[in-house]
Amino acid sequence: MSPNGSDRSSRRPMRRKLPQVLTAGLILATATGCTYKDFPRLGMPTPVTEEAPRILSLWQGSWAAALATGVLVWGLILWSVIFHRRSRTKVEVPLQTRYNMPIEALYTVVPLIIVSVLFYFTARDESKLLKLEEKPAHTINVVGFQWSWGFNYVENVKGSNKEDAKTSKDLDAIPKRFRDAFPANAGGVYDVGTPGERNPQNGNPGPTLWLPKGEKVRFVLTSRDVIHSFWVVPFLMKQDVIPGHTNAFEVTPNKEGTFMGKCAELCGVDHSRMLFNVKVVSPERYQKHLEDLAKKNQTGYIPAGIEQTGHEKNRETNNL
Repeated sequence: MSPNGSDRSSRRPMRRKLPQVLTAGLILATATGCTYKDFPRLGMPTPVTEEAPRILSLWQGSWAAALATGVLVWGLILWSVIFHRRSRTKVEVPLQTRYNMPIEALYTVVPLIIVSVLFYFTARDESKLLKLEEKPAHTINVVGFQWSWGFNYVENVKGSNKEDAKTSKDLDAIPKRFRDAFPANAGGVYDVGTPGERNPQNGNPGPTLWLPKGEKVRFVLTSRDVIHSFWVVPFLMKQDVIPGHTNAFEVTPNKEGTFMGKCAELCGVDHSRMLFNVKVVSPERYQKHLEDLAKKNQTGYIPAGIEQTGHEKNRETNNL
């Protein structure tokens, strides 16, 4: 058999398989369960805070840039494959070009421009998302520990007559710059979970963190043991919970409901059980819940975690 005949016979099985490959690709693309309303979010859940659309916009912009880059790169590849393929009648090696300075400069400068643009928008949005107000409406100390979560509601709660949050020994792990923003005489209440606990309304595992709709909440994140990560899925952001280092961010919930939260940092053997719920309710119902915790004698605060290490104390002092 001639070489050309051999080439043609080897191509036939591939041509017969092409429709099967295209059909499989179409099934994979359409079997994700997403509706046309979900598609613009590109896999992200529906945002439930005033800050989350900024994150969603950054996510969509990154995808748009990636798709544009992909179309360009694959277009050039396919163009080269189609228009510069080896001729069936010519077997000689084509002209070899060793250097092309304009092209080499192009594929050096363009990636730098792409990375710079992505860096600019990421840094811009990060600075907005991590900006802290001087006096937030509510402050909740989220305590991560193996293998669940505790929530210190730093509030003036009716029925709580424990010591002030600003002087409480249980909150010594929280830096002074955060404690100065606590409300005066905030005796506070707490809630703490276990891995086997479930939300009584929906049966979801883990303790339930309550939040007021339409009011800004500051989360002060501390850990008792190892690094965890506080992730409320429809907030579209998460932040590490680090022993000896305090992180904080603020959100304003704008949709009532019960949402899923989890630890997003591999923290040990039972990491997968570090789940929790976030219940967003009206401000009146939120206050009623805090009073219910006080009636259960869950007043004061649980220990926030490991105190700051030396270099972190120095950093806090230098930032004041």
